[in-house]
Amino acid sequence: MFAVIRTGGKQYRVAKDDVIVVEKVEGEAGQAVAFGDVLMVADGGSVSIGAPTLSGATVSGELVEQRRGEKVKVFKKRRRNTYRRTLGHRQSESVVRITAITTGA
Repeated sequence: MFAVIRTGGKQYRVAKDDVIVVEKVEGEAGQAVAFGDVLMVADGGSVSIGAPTLSGATVSGELVEQRRGEKVKVFKKRRRNTYRRTLGHRQSESVVRITAITTGA
């Protein structure tokens, strides 16, 4: 059984016991989280597709850790003008272990 969920503006294909890295979800390590935006659930041969989401379906998980992602450097330069700017960015992210997938039916 697997599901497709939407969180942080992205979609993820998840199954039970998967560990995924998503954009920051509020909470601390060890807390339970629930994803309500379930777009699709497949169980063997039966597939349920939402329009846009499945009502009553949820995906439960447990926060493993909160961390910062890789550093991205942004460098701007205009040639022959001695114009250089360097910026950096580190996105906050959460590591989640999927514990259960429940359908609405």
